Amino acid sequence: MSVYDHSRDFSGLPLNTRQFPIPMSLSLPGLGWSPHFQSQLSVDEFDTLTPARISQVHRNAVEVITTTGPHRIHLSAEFLQIGVAIGDWVLLSPMLDEITRLLDRKTLLQRRSAAENASAQLIAANVDTLLIVSSCNADYNPARLERYLALAHQADIEPILVLTKVDTCDDPDAFIAGARLDLPNVQVVAIDATTAAGISLLVGFCGAGKTLALLGSSGVGKSTITNALTDAALETQGIRDDHAKGRHTTTARSMHAIKTGGWLIDTPGMRALRLLDVGEGVDMVFQDVADLVPLCKFNDCAHETEPGCAVQKAIKDGTLDPKRLARWLKLSAEDAHNSRDLAQAHANARSTEKKVGGGRAKGKAKRGN
Repeated sequence: MSVYDHSRDFSGLPLNTRQFPIPMSLSLPGLGWSPHFQSQLSVDEFDTLTPARISQVHRNAVEVITTTGPHRIHLSAEFLQIGVAIGDWVLLSPMLDEITRLLDRKTLLQRRSAAENASAQLIAANVDTLLIVSSCNADYNPARLERYLALAHQADIEPILVLTKVDTCDDPDAFIAGARLDLPNVQVVAIDATTAAGISLLVGFCGAGKTLALLGSSGVGKSTITNALTDAALETQGIRDDHAKGRHTTTARSMHAIKTGGWLIDTPGMRALRLLDVGEGVDMVFQDVADLVPLCKFNDCAHETEPGCAVQKAIKDGTLDPKRLARWLKLSAEDAHNSRDLAQAHANARSTEKKVGGGRAKGKAKRGN
């Protein structure tokens, strides 16, 4: 018997919530609750407040799921400023109409915003496994996939590379072999997402209380995977044959219940992924390069023409691909630059707050308040 009751009346809920049926029987562990979150609650909070998981984020509101079902909550100015992400755990007031606290996250996926203010854009929180999706055609791009991997490693999330559209490719084995060479130590799964046999290869990563997230470019099959693993009915479109670029079908992040247990977060296609505070993650992606750096003669070695450079020696010996070094240098430099910009933006904001606060204090003093 299905755990979904499709006869339930969702008319009182927002339209986008009605599109995604919620399991009839919900428990905190089934929603992803764990001792990590339980330990953050006081006895009073446990008795009076309700844990809820954010399933969608809008401009001024969020949709959450509790053990009693879905709710729509407007965000206060405090939480608009703090920022919340899909997958976050929050505590609701006794009337279930207000967020009182955001719980500390187990994991967080984020990137630098495309805006000029050097802010961080939250992608998803409390994810256990990241399915990085690419297709067996011209969309396959190792440099882009390495960015996704850096995000996963930095957040301590298990990454899985999912190659789709094997049914439309003349030689999928070549893509599989290339992926295993380009991305060592990453599990690679190749599927036809339109078949039950293909989707069955992903079921093993699901499970009660587990949360999966999908990242990848537009048109690689993320919505098709979501529809197959869940009871969602997302629109799907293929990749344009002329240049293997996909059309955007998912326009907002959403969390769906997986039919075999667990939760799946679908995200819009990301072709531009600007890194932020993922230095350790970058080194983990390029572990072969990072392991050589301490062996260089000089601590400030740029790995170009310096004498005693262990990295250049490995390239000369043929044990390191120079393209790997080039991509490591590029991602490391980008991450350092974006992280400095964000740190400076935070420092400027703190300075402005102090000036504003000081001005208000002086004004009160002059008025005798």
